[in-house]
Amino acid sequence: MQPQILIRPARQEDHAALYQMLKDLGWFVLLDELDAGQGRALVAGHLARGLSSGEHLVLVAEDDRGEVVGYASAHWLPYLFKAGPEAYVSELFVRQDRTGQGVGRALLAALEAEARARGCCQLMLLNNRQRPSYQRGFYAKQGWQERDNMANFARPL
Repeated sequence: MQPQILIRPARQEDHAALYQMLKDLGWFVLLDELDAGQGRALVAGHLARGLSSGEHLVLVAEDDRGEVVGYASAHWLPYLFKAGPEAYVSELFVRQDRTGQGVGRALLAALEAEARARGCCQLMLLNNRQRPSYQRGFYAKQGWQERDNMANFARPL
């Protein structure tokens, strides 16, 4: 039986749990370079900016004990040439000990419901092909389609 998961909007006081989840994943060099206080402050600052605007949404997944076990962030991007905004899912992370328990699926479903309510025409995300979620086909299993005609570019500042 899957544990009960509650999806709710993030609150500023969630920053420490979110920092610890990201730190425990071990994927982010910056968090390894900062001490815990600096890392929590960094996450707290970014979370505050995300919570301060209606153009961003940060959701957390809580288990039945009230522990944060995952989170997701989305941003509403208007395009002049599309029927509605595009929802960009910038982050979706689940605590390593809670993967495979429906947490990510519940977070995606909540983001999709919000995107539909906002009149979005599609959702979009990037997934590192080296990540376990990509390797096990998580997004494809949720009905997402990988675009083969797009290239993802980044320019560090």
